[in-house]
Amino acid sequence: MNIDIIVVLVYFAFLIAIGWLFRSFSTSTSDYFRGGGKMLWWMVGATAFMTQFSAWTFTGAAGKAFTDGFAIVILFLANAFGYFMNWAYFAPKFRQLRVVTAIEAIKKRFGRTSEQFFTWGSMPDSIISAGIWLNGLAIFVAAVFNIPMDTTIIVTGLVLLVMSVTGGSWAVVASDFVQMLVIMSVTITCAIAAYFHGGGLLNIVDNFNGDFMLGSDLNYISIFVLWIVFIFVKQFGVMNNSINAYRYLCAKDSENARKAAGLACILMIVGPVIWFLPPWYVNAFITDPEIVSQLSSNADTAYLVFVEQVMPAGMVGLLMAAMFAATMSSMDSGLNRNAGIFIRNFYSPIIRKDQASEKELMLASRLATLVMGFIIIAIGLFINSLKDLSLFDIVLNIGALIGFPMLIPVLLGMWIRNTPDWSGWGTLIVGAIVSYIFGIALTAGHIENLFGLETALTGREWNDLKVGLSLAAHVVFTGGFFLASYFFFKPRSEERQAEIDELFRDWNTPVISEGVEQQNLDTKQRSILGNLITIAGFGILAMALIPNEPTGRGLFILCGSMVLTAGILLINAARKPATA
Repeated sequence: MNIDIIVVLVYFAFLIAIGWLFRSFSTSTSDYFRGGGKMLWWMVGATAFMTQFSAWTFTGAAGKAFTDGFAIVILFLANAFGYFMNWAYFAPKFRQLRVVTAIEAIKKRFGRTSEQFFTWGSMPDSIISAGIWLNGLAIFVAAVFNIPMDTTIIVTGLVLLVMSVTGGSWAVVASDFVQMLVIMSVTITCAIAAYFHGGGLLNIVDNFNGDFMLGSDLNYISIFVLWIVFIFVKQFGVMNNSINAYRYLCAKDSENARKAAGLACILMIVGPVIWFLPPWYVNAFITDPEIVSQLSSNADTAYLVFVEQVMPAGMVGLLMAAMFAATMSSMDSGLNRNAGIFIRNFYSPIIRKDQASEKELMLASRLATLVMGFIIIAIGLFINSLKDLSLFDIVLNIGALIGFPMLIPVLLGMWIRNTPDWSGWGTLIVGAIVSYIFGIALTAGHIENLFGLETALTGREWNDLKVGLSLAAHVVFTGGFFLASYFFFKPRSEERQAEIDELFRDWNTPVISEGVEQQNLDTKQRSILGNLITIAGFGILAMALIPNEPTGRGLFILCGSMVLTAGILLINAARKPATA
């Protein structure tokens, strides 16, 4: 067994330990699904950031960076814009909803029928995305360890299940913070190596093969511009709606929710250059014919090529640990959220008629988490069978065709209050029709004939255009339907009006956390995570003992020192419980 496999196995054991250590934190469904709304901002910010980050960043996105240069950074800057709007306004508002699952807020706004539409409509997007991320991880593992992709998908999914079922949202969020530190330290170390081996960023850009700013396979710049505009529109919608409010429901108060959004925004701004400097370096300076041939047929392995060619022995294993971290952090958040939605918005109110005890709901929650996990594994295996599809395109199309239509009523519904309850589920139906027309029925040939294009659309142009057209159609038709429902509004019953009044009263009332009990819990969070991260830091430092050149040993020392410093700072902060 080589050192890289040992590193990954140790990391798996570490994640399972996190679930075990946080098992006592969950005594109710509120604790299990949102940490009881008692978590500190740096934990919440880490999980908010990590939900937009997965192994796909190192596969599909890195492949896009390798072939098209700077273009991929735009997607992550759009994420940063979404988080900025969270910080500026939405994050505290989401925390102030005072619900356990985001669908509970939708029930208050649009009623019981819409609650069920959104319950069953919101889960496919995140479950399919989790399956895509799991598949992206398997691509890397298969290339590194020559382990079958199906085996990787199954084993990784099972480790994730053990951690999530054992510790609930506390384990999920805690592991996200640890994994964020591991990923950032590993990728910063790789970026520094790429920077110095490539003679600086400008030299890498100057030697990039192709158009660094616009990329390849592009005849119509206007299509690229349209794609940019609607990617920003899409990510604004994705980040700033009550369905995705789950990111901030676990924050201990409004101010911690705002700080969490700020942390995620900063990480998403500085992250892309750090993450994509290695694949840019590979494009510019890796000239070995065999490797170039491999990359031409599978650009998704560009990051792996960099680590194998440039980084010291053992770093592949550490990168794989970071890859597992990225994938699991995205999957476990969706897994925990979906299980929460099923239990709180279907099992409890529909099957058990709100008669179930808290003990029964906790048992059902763990069983639901197990089932959701097995479904994600099955989807990952299915996607693995679709060999001819690009991971980058799959992710964007799933978001545009499934995810975005759901965001329109929950975003607009918090601003336009006087719409009938059916405007919620009715907009979903219209959105499904629009998705079918623009995402499935419409083809490149239709566009070429309609506009009389002399040059046929390339594969990249059609994929970009389809995403842009789908999003534009949803803004115009799906959004237009919701706005038109305003003219059919009729006064509500007293009971429904009281429910909506309560929703908007909460929306505008800050949550303030105080008291000795919360301070003690803050200290416990810092102490447990500080000790875990310190252990991880020493573990990475120990990898400097692996036989390598002095420069290689120095990279492990640099990486381990970053993690260790964070752990020591948290341990010191745990001795000052009054500090938030």
